[in-house]
Amino acid sequence: MATPQHVRPEVRPWPALWALVIGFFMILVDSTIVSVATPAIMTDLRTDVGNVIWVTSAYLLAYAVPLLVTGRLGDKIGPKKVYLTGLALFTAASVWCGLTTSVELLIVARVFQGLGASMMTPQTMAVITRIFPPDQRGRAMSLWGATAGVATLVGPILGGVLVDGLGWEWIFFLNAPVGVIAFVLAMRLVPDLPTHEHRFDLVGVALSSIGLFCLVFGIQEGQKYDWGTIDGPISVWSLIITGLVVLAIFVIWQYRNRGEPLLPLGLFKDRNFSLANTAITTVGFAITAMTFPLMLYAQTVRGLSPTKSALLLVPMAVITGVLSPFSGRLTDRAHPRYLATFGLACCSAALFWLSQVIEPDVPIWKLLLPIALLGVANAFMWGPIGSTATRNLPLHQAGAGAGVYNTTRQVGAVLGSAGIAVLMESRLADNLPATPGGAPAGEGAAGGTLPDMLHQGFSDAMAQSLLLPAAVLLLGVVAALLFVKPQHLRQAPTAGSNDLEGLRN
Repeated sequence: MATPQHVRPEVRPWPALWALVIGFFMILVDSTIVSVATPAIMTDLRTDVGNVIWVTSAYLLAYAVPLLVTGRLGDKIGPKKVYLTGLALFTAASVWCGLTTSVELLIVARVFQGLGASMMTPQTMAVITRIFPPDQRGRAMSLWGATAGVATLVGPILGGVLVDGLGWEWIFFLNAPVGVIAFVLAMRLVPDLPTHEHRFDLVGVALSSIGLFCLVFGIQEGQKYDWGTIDGPISVWSLIITGLVVLAIFVIWQYRNRGEPLLPLGLFKDRNFSLANTAITTVGFAITAMTFPLMLYAQTVRGLSPTKSALLLVPMAVITGVLSPFSGRLTDRAHPRYLATFGLACCSAALFWLSQVIEPDVPIWKLLLPIALLGVANAFMWGPIGSTATRNLPLHQAGAGAGVYNTTRQVGAVLGSAGIAVLMESRLADNLPATPGGAPAGEGAAGGTLPDMLHQGFSDAMAQSLLLPAAVLLLGVVAALLFVKPQHLRQAPTAGSNDLEGLRN
């Protein structure tokens, strides 16, 4: 059995993790940063809302659809190689985005950005699983989780500052120096982990890609097409149903495949892995959904600029950063049931609380209290859920497990975006008077252009919309309550329990 002395001294897990976190943070920021720059992009590239929405949609689609494949690819050729390739592609595509002169080229460049991001994300989780022993993995995953939580804040704030000061192109150009630094650090600090021989399941790749594309595209674009016809015989619902059918065929194929399936269904025999995927789907849903009504309320009713609106989330980011190291230490020692349940319950309670205090003239400090509770929630749900998902996985399937986990998180985010859009439209129709054309009077209002007489109705609509993500999180609470004690808490940890054993001299 290997001992710590057998490990090369230059292989240090924590510096390796920090190197990976820089790139992970960058790609998550790019999931939200473009929303703030949308008006500037529309003006500069002379395009409309329908086209500019695809600047974000194309990125999210290209990010979400390949995750199962890229996670498995890391197992086959090594997570470091796949991560560095994805980082190089992401950084080059970012420069391309900034240099584009048409919305069509910008959309194409965003697709390549999304592909790069999809190569990077599963590798970060896989490396954590493989270089940290189980009794230290909670702290590492808490840092990973805190990065995901804080990125949801930094994206809108950074976007507002850059657009106001330098122009929308700089939300992409900034990735170039950050990407180069992240590449150099990853090259130097992330170890080359042992690879595992895999035969690629090409049928599974095709089925999973087609199924996820149809499902994610249908949900993501449903509101745009009023959940009806897209073009000719193609409708939103036909795409969603096709996606579900193809994914069902994919699962059947994975079960019947006697070779080596893309998705080892045996992963789901681990109870905590299955439950953690359920929980992170609700988190992805809620975190994505909550920002839309909150930001619309802040800008339309309170008249705050995009940057000032995003600054409302500062207490959440600060508290998450302060508490994450503490929750990480607890995650390595305490039953994940208690920590994840506490975090998810705090998140749900904060959104219920926020829905009760949103009023046209409520003091800002009353909004900041539930937002601060969201910071507590972030610290106690991202890390414990992530570490619980991967703790018991076989090392040769770490990439596959990470791919599944990140896919469910992204699908949850897409569902949250679509679900909150439908609910906000419904609540606006109920709370605001209709215009002569039949649309709610406040629909399309932004940036304080709404008449004072409509502020109460608009605020009520946004407050009621927040009840959806709050309720969905309760499903996550139930999943977390069913977690079982992980193996590392049932037995003494061993020095050879991670992939550092394979890096000896």
